[in-house]
Amino acid sequence: MPFDLGATARLTAECRDPGGTLTTASAVTVTVTLPDGTTATPAATEHGTGEYRADYVTAQPGRHVVRWVFTAPAAAHTDSIDVREAAPPGILSLADAKTYLNKSTSEDDDELRTWIESITAGIEGMCGPVIVRTVVERVDVRRASAIALRATPVIDLLSLAPIRTGGTSYDPDSLDLDPSTGIVRRTDAGLILGPLIVTYTAGRRIVPAALTSAARIILRHLWQTRQGPQRPQLGTGDFDVNEPVPSFGYAIPNRALQLMEPYRLPPGVG
Repeated sequence: MPFDLGATARLTAECRDPGGTLTTASAVTVTVTLPDGTTATPAATEHGTGEYRADYVTAQPGRHVVRWVFTAPAAAHTDSIDVREAAPPGILSLADAKTYLNKSTSEDDDELRTWIESITAGIEGMCGPVIVRTVVERVDVRRASAIALRATPVIDLLSLAPIRTGGTSYDPDSLDLDPSTGIVRRTDAGLILGPLIVTYTAGRRIVPAALTSAARIILRHLWQTRQGPQRPQLGTGDFDVNEPVPSFGYAIPNRALQLMEPYRLPPGVG
């Protein structure tokens, strides 16, 4: 499961001789390669013959590669860990998810948080951003009466800066924004010259109850997969799946799709 940014990740590895027996190494090095390519070398200690661990305090979100190298006997082990961003998007709170699934202990908390992030990505893929975030988008236009931003709904324009030296920048106050479509025009009816890097805020400051309810239904549907392999149930019931949804397969049951329908993006958008 991913670690929270700033949390301590306990890294573990075993040193075995060529015959497979756990053995104390004469030296051990742990190298953590961070997402930006920099490295860290936390100290490793032995806890039981040939069983090593190192504690690493996470400092960047993303995938980290962990490389163990042992000397005498010569052995090596490569692993990876994932670190969440500081504020990962979640359409449901952990408490909400646990209440809906009647969970009173913390044993499944890490798995639930991962499911919440996955469900959020699925709903946003069909309905646009739900969680408020800053988006930086490259708009490759030369001359246009309007530009259309991809992540809708758009809450606010922050900046429009030229990509090329000597290009034109635009004051957001001089532009008209349609939040629902992401279409931006100059208020003086002039042309917008690009290409541009557009920075804006997208998402929904108030999450519609229908989308929150859809997320709960999807969560229950997916949580059932922990009970073992099962074929998707096809039919017309609220929790059945009529047909696979493009990009999401059988992850979204009928009732959730019905709740999301008023917020679905038009085909080809998003």
